[in-house]
Formats: sequence, C-alpha cells, structure tokens
Amino acid sequence: MMQPAESFRYDQAMVTIDVQPLTNENFHSYGWVLGKSDIPGFRSAETDFWEEHVFDPGAGGETQILWVNYRNQQRAVTSLEVHRLTQQVLIPLTGEITQVVAESSADGSPNLATIRAFRVETRQGICMRPGCWHTTRVEVPEVQCMMLTRRSTTVDLLAHLTGQRALLESAIAAVVGRLT
Repeated sequence: MMQPAESFRYDQAMVTIDVQPLTNENFHSYGWVLGKSDIPGFRSAETDFWEEHVFDPGAGGETQILWVNYRNQQRAVTSLEVHRLTQQVLIPLTGEITQVVAESSADGSPNLATIRAFRVETRQGICMRPGCWHTTRVEVPEVQCMMLTRRSTTVDLLAHLTGQRALLESAIAAVVGRLT
C-alpha cells in the first residue's frame, strides 16, 4: 500500500508566470503536445488518422476518460497538484485553457524554477508526464475538456476532495504565483 503523499508549502515571494507558446520544444520537460501533427498515418477520401501518443496509465492502471469543466479565471496561482503514477491528457473542447506546469524537485515538491504556463487551444492537447505539477485556468466562464487519466487516481482525488482520506497517488502543494 502506498503511503499518503506529502504536503508542500512555500514561504517565499510571489512567482510570476509568463504564458508561453505551446510547442514541442517548450513543453518537452512536462510531457507531450498533442494535435500539432498534420501528417496522417493513413489517408483516404473518407478519413485520415495518425498516432500522436501512446497513453501510459502506469503499472496496473486502468485508463479513464473524463469530461471536466474548468471555471477558474483567477490570475493568482495558489496551489498545484501532481499525479505520481500516471500520465494525464487534457484536450480543450469548447475554448482555450491556460495550463500551468512545473517539474518535480528531487524531494517530490514542485520545482518553482521550472514553472511555466501554456495556452492550449481547441484542436490541441497536452499529455503531462507523471510527476508534472499542474493547474488549469480559463479566460471565459467555463471551458469543457476531455481528460485521459488513471481511474484509481480519480478515485484517490475524489476521496480527498470529499474529506474521506489523505491523498495516496497525488499531492497538492500551496504556492504563491501569478499569471502575467
């Protein structure tokens, strides 16, 4: 059985987070950009398709598809979450999102020197690596996204958010940052 995840808190000055273009090069440390390829692996008059990424839910994990509605329009970034066992795909369906990400430090806490933000448009997506700290912001009242994740990670997060138990597969860290 996994031990409950640690909590991380930073007592420091506010970190400013510039929103950067979403490119394979800029996002490489955090995961993979999806929806940027336009070279079909198969092409016909009726359809085109191509592989972007093979999703890995982690050892023994089941892949889960979720619909997620994001409504946080705040420029302040006060917390980040991380999923330690699984990749996580996020694809905006009804509008663009701003995805804030940071790498993990050696002790598992967010490495605030690596914090970045990326605007992810519809028809694009991202796949975050396990250990990628993140949060999502929107500029309109609500944006619906499709998410691929690990089923047990969702169960773990819901149990925590409803006060049933501490996080096991994930962690949440308090941070002080602001999108510019």
